[in-house]
Order: sequence, then structure tokens, then C-alpha cells
Amino acid sequence: MRRWQPGAVARAARGGLARRRVQTLVIGLVVLISTAACVLALGLVVDSGSPFDTAFAAQRGAHLVATVDAGRATAGQLRATAGLPGVMASSGPFPEVTITPLLPGPPGSGGRFTGPPRTLVGRAAPGGPLDDLDLQQGRWPQRPGEVVLSRDSAGVPVGTRITVSGRPGSPSLTVVGIATSITQSADGWVLPGEIAALRAPGTPATAQMLYRFSAAGSAAALSADAEEVGGALPRGTVIATQSYLAVKLQQDSGIAPIVPFVVAFAVIGLVLSVLIVVNVVGGAVAAGYRRIGVLKSIGFTPGQVVAAYAGQVLVPALAGCLAGVALGNALAVPLLAKTATVYRVGTLAVPAWVDAAVPAALCCLAGLAAVAPAVRAGRLSAVQAIATGRAPAQGHGYAAHRLLGRLRLPRPVTIGLAAPFARPARTAVTLTAILLGAVTVTFAAGLAASLSKVAYGLSRSASEPVQVSLAEGSGNVKHIGPATGPPPPSPAAQQRAIERALRAQPGTLHYAAEADLDLSVAGLPGQVPVTAFRGDASWTGYDLISGRWFTGPGQADVPSNFLTVTGKSIGDTITITFGGRRIPVRIVGEVFDTSNRGIEVLTDWPTLAAADHRLLPSAYDVALRPGVSPAAFAAALGTALGPGYPVSQSGNDPFFLTLLGLIGVLTLLLAVVAGLGVLNTVVLHTRERVHDLGIFKAVGMTPRQTIAMVICWVAGTGLVAGIVAVPAGVAVHRYVLPVMAHAAATNIPASYLNVYGPAELALLALAGLVIAVAGAMLPASWAAGTRTASALRAE
Repeated sequence: MRRWQPGAVARAARGGLARRRVQTLVIGLVVLISTAACVLALGLVVDSGSPFDTAFAAQRGAHLVATVDAGRATAGQLRATAGLPGVMASSGPFPEVTITPLLPGPPGSGGRFTGPPRTLVGRAAPGGPLDDLDLQQGRWPQRPGEVVLSRDSAGVPVGTRITVSGRPGSPSLTVVGIATSITQSADGWVLPGEIAALRAPGTPATAQMLYRFSAAGSAAALSADAEEVGGALPRGTVIATQSYLAVKLQQDSGIAPIVPFVVAFAVIGLVLSVLIVVNVVGGAVAAGYRRIGVLKSIGFTPGQVVAAYAGQVLVPALAGCLAGVALGNALAVPLLAKTATVYRVGTLAVPAWVDAAVPAALCCLAGLAAVAPAVRAGRLSAVQAIATGRAPAQGHGYAAHRLLGRLRLPRPVTIGLAAPFARPARTAVTLTAILLGAVTVTFAAGLAASLSKVAYGLSRSASEPVQVSLAEGSGNVKHIGPATGPPPPSPAAQQRAIERALRAQPGTLHYAAEADLDLSVAGLPGQVPVTAFRGDASWTGYDLISGRWFTGPGQADVPSNFLTVTGKSIGDTITITFGGRRIPVRIVGEVFDTSNRGIEVLTDWPTLAAADHRLLPSAYDVALRPGVSPAAFAAALGTALGPGYPVSQSGNDPFFLTLLGLIGVLTLLLAVVAGLGVLNTVVLHTRERVHDLGIFKAVGMTPRQTIAMVICWVAGTGLVAGIVAVPAGVAVHRYVLPVMAHAAATNIPASYLNVYGPAELALLALAGLVIAVAGAMLPASWAAGTRTASALRAE
């Protein structure tokens, strides 16, 4: 009985690593990229589970944000509430103020327009025991006149100068940074000493307190906590409170539609990585059958053969795993930053257990993938192993060579196209890898086009790019917080001023007044947003899912979730209470809108005006003539109206722009992984047929013909994969997009799904071919540069 010889096994493994440097490099590279992709993919899946909770814990979010009257309680009294039973931590008081900013118009316009009110809080630093702010751009204020804006309410870049209207001397603030608060505690932050200069004369001073409680898992528990805090302070001190549960509900409802897409990409990445690791390792061992026969002929046992080849694989695999973890985490920083922006949370990171589990799993996978073919080879006799390593199995590919040889194609092309039939198992794995990569490209292209339509549909920026509102405190426009500045003109005077200014602007195409109210709707709890349009508002950009736009009194359009929650359908009647009267309204259409989680009613002006003729508009929606710049128009309109009339622009939510960027990054990553699978196949095929390459070169095959032949080894496979991937990718798109929409409690218009045109489908069908050719170029160049004598001497 032959003895186990560790030294001989180690020498055989070292010799294999030294002789097959290209193979070793490919194994290490594929495992490295696969590990990085798995770290990213698994990190995305884990972080998509509860991103708000993860960020809330990391940024020490506050359970309750309280706005207090600083004139009714001293700072000592406010800080003393930290000792109340159930209060785990508190922070503050931070002085706060609400301002109305004047924002600059586009470069060269010289105009300024009024932006929405913003609540600013005075803080000396972004960190603290609660609500640790994540500074994403720029820096923290260092001197008076500087402000950091919240990412969720910014809309202006770093470096912008904001003028505070209605204050003595018209103070200005320069935006020096953009930050995010997981608790959404403010719209911006300045140094504490800046607040007094920004507060209007005679306005009561307010401050902000942040609390974290031991029991805050429900609205009832937080309400009890808020009452306890309010009871410990002088009566009337607490003006308003904001619960983290409301923020969480809002964030989760925004996150829910995105999770199916992120998980789909992550799962594809995991499957691709596993598939390619198994393919490259198994193929590397199979490519060494001739050497296995040599080892057996000099006395190696089957166990020693397995150990030698497992060592040849595990050494580069281990190095690739360790480097892959580092690369995966490096790639995760910008990618998870994009994901955090999409999820609208502060920061996301790869969990530590993912960094440990992924390399361990892939090392085990590589070892098992090496052991299986090595065991099969070890059971062969020396003669059988050498013969198997010299040629494919009997009959594999010969029929394809004969059939393709009859075509009027260059011989190198027909040789290359017939090559995949010699190794059907390897070809099937390569086909699957390219197919998954091409499916990803097709799916991503459709998803990007659909999300662009979703962004325009929700923002309505193409149809009503500019809005102008009545001054706060007028009519239906509500003002939160203490009143500032002189009283606005009468609502009638404001309407006349706005309509006169809109008619005077040459860029105005048409406009419509809208009244925004919160009213009671039978069958729904609380108040429901109801928007009444004066005049024809069919152009305002609400995309119809089914039914039609309202055309007269007593008709309304509602979003999908309204129908779901109320159990109504198109043609049914709902009852709105306004002005003490019950108004029956018939639903005539279902619109695509997610405002207020899809619980709202759109109707025309006479429907509500019949109950109260004093109904006043809240804002005007404005459509522009073709070619008119919304920014220039808004600046000109703001200049014509003067301060006090908030003019805003509709724009695509940065959320969608970031999401489209995330789609591009993930698609590129998966295409690269699929291309590595192709590279692996071609490298293995080249190493196996290096002797044949030498013969081809000896009989006159040129380097260009060699490159053409090697590329054709996978070109046919890539073309087939691309053609199959088109319907598969379209099917994935048609499945995932409705799942994303239903997670947002809405249906989607049919036009959002029908985004693939004939030209796009034809180009996408070539995606598999592009991936295949890109992956084959490097080994094809290597094969073309191989010297004839060296190839003939090779195994």
C-alpha cells in the first residue's frame, strides 16, 4: 500500500501553480471579482431589509422632536426633562427659526424667487448624543452667514447665497454643506448665535428638544411620552411634536417599491458569481487531465491527486477571496451611498458578518468545485487520463464541424463556431452566464426607461413646470409656527396680482388655479387631501391608469390606493363633506399618483364651490410655451410679483436620478462578472487546444485569423444568449415593475410598461454578443501572439 506523501503533494501543487500561471491568475481574478460582487449583492440584500432601522441606530435618531416656546421655560427646565422616567437620552435645547428664503434665478437672469419656508436650527456641530447628522457635501458652518441644508429639502447647490425675506437688513446665508438627519429634525442648520438675527422682530423665540425613550414602539407609547414631557414643563411650553414613527412610515413607503429591484439585481449577482466560480475551477481541473495521468503514472494515489489539485485551486482562491472582500467593501462605499440616497436614509455599510461569510463560502465552493472533477480524474487510469486530456469525448463536435464546414465561410470562423459543441457542459455554463448578463442589460434598460416615465408622471414637470402660491396665511394656505412679517394682501388682491403677472409673461401657455384642502370623505378616517381645479386641468400631467379625466361637477379622479382602501371602483360614488354640506362625487378615473400614500381626491372647482362660494385658490399651475426655460420663467415671475409669493419649479425628484445611477452601476458590475465567465471559458479552451493552435499556425493561420477563430468560440453562444435574453429580460421587467408599483400601493399606466421599441429590442439582442466578444478579446490576443514552436511543445 502506497504511503501518503505530503511533500510530494505540495511539490505537485507548487509545480502546477508555476506551470499554469495564466490559469492561476484567472482563478484568482474570477474569485476576486465574484467575492466582491457577492459582498456587494449580499450587503444590498441585507441593507434592503430594514434600512431605516439600521440608519436610525447608526445615527442615534431621536424618537421625538419637540418644538418648544423658549419664553415659557428656561434652558435649565428643558434640560431637566432628561431625568424623567422613561427618557433614555435627550439633546438640546437648540434655538430654531422659520424663514422664507429668496433664491437666485438661473445664471444671467438677475432675478430671484421665493422658495418654500424652511425651519433652521442652531447647532454648534453635526454630532451629538442624538440626531447625529451625516454631512454629505461641504462642511459645517464656521462663522455667521453660513448654513447647511438638509438633503431632503435642499434643492440648491453648495455655494448658493440665500436672502432671508421679511427681516431687517435682508440678511443672507451662504450654503456651505448638505447634511441628512434620519429624524428629519430640520430643513437646515446654522450656528446657534445666528438664530436671533434671523428671527423677525416681535416673534416669540422657539427651540428644539430631542428625546429618546425606553418605550417608543407604538404611537400610543410615544403619545404618552410626549404628554409626560409636556406635563413636566410650564403649560403651553410644547408647541408641536414630531414622531419618528411618522418619518419611518414615510421612509418605508418610499423604500418598499425599490427593494424588489435591488434584490433582483443582488440575486442575479449571487447566482452569476457562484456559477462562474464553479465553472472556472471545475474547468481548470478538467483542463489538467493529462497532467493528472502523468502524476498517476509516477505513483500518485487518487487522494493525492485530489489534494494536489485542490491545493492548486485553493491558494489563488484564498488570495482572491481576501482581495475580493477588500474590493467589495471599497466598491460598496459609493454604491451603498447611492443606495442610502435612494432609500433616503443617512448611511449604509456592509455588515461585518457578510465580510466573514462570503469569503468562507466561496473558498468552500471553490474547494468543492475542484474536488469533484479531481475525484473523477483520480479514478481513471493513467492512460485514460492522458487520452481524455488530449481530446474531447468521442464524437463531441465532429458533426458540427462537418456541417459548418459546408458553409461558405472562412475556415477559421467555422472551426470557432463548431468548438462549443466539443464541450457541451462548459458551453451550457458559459451560455447561462452570458444569458444572465444579457437579461440584466435588457431588464435594466427597460427599468430605466420606465422609471424616467414614473419620475415625470409623479413630478408632472413636463406639463406644469412652474407653480406660484398665494402668500402664507391667505385662504387655504396654512402657515405653521408663529406669524412673521406684515400681513399679506387680501386673497382677492393676490389672485388678481398673480393672474395679471401670468398673463404678462410671454412664456405662459396656460394656467389653472387649484384649491388644496383637507376634507372628510365618508369611509376614510381623518382628513383627506382634496384638490379642486378651476378651469380645464386635463393638461396638468396626471397619467390615467383607467377611466377618464373629470369633465364637470360631481366627478373626480382618485389614485389606485384610494380605490383599494375604500373598496370603490370606477363608477362608484363617494361623499365629501365641505362647508357643512355632503357632496356626492362619482369616480370617473384612476390616476397615477402616490401623494399622501395615494389617498387623495382630484375634482373640479364647481364641485366644491357649490358648497362654499368663498372657496379660494392655494396655488396656480403654469404650463410654458415650447422652448421657455422654467428657471428663467420662475425668476422673471418672482421678480414681477415681488417677495411674498412663493414661486417653485417642478423637477424630477433627485431620488429617481440617483436610482437610475444605481441601476447603471449594478448593470455594469453584472456585465463585467458575466464577461469574466466568458474570459474563463476562452482561456480554458485556449489552454486545452494550444497544441492545435500550434498546428494551425504551422499550416499558415495568421494572427488575425487566430483572433477570429478564438472569438467565434463564444460568439455563437453569445448571440444565442442575447436573442434568448430579450424576451426573458422583458418578462423580468414586466414582473418586477408592477411588484415595485404594488409595493408603493399603486397600479401603473400601460405606457410605463411598453417601453421597448423594435430598434431597442434589436440592439439589446446583441448584448450577449458584446459581452462574449469583450470577454474573449484578451485570450484571443494571447493566442494570436503565441509562437508556433512554443504551442507545439505545450501540453
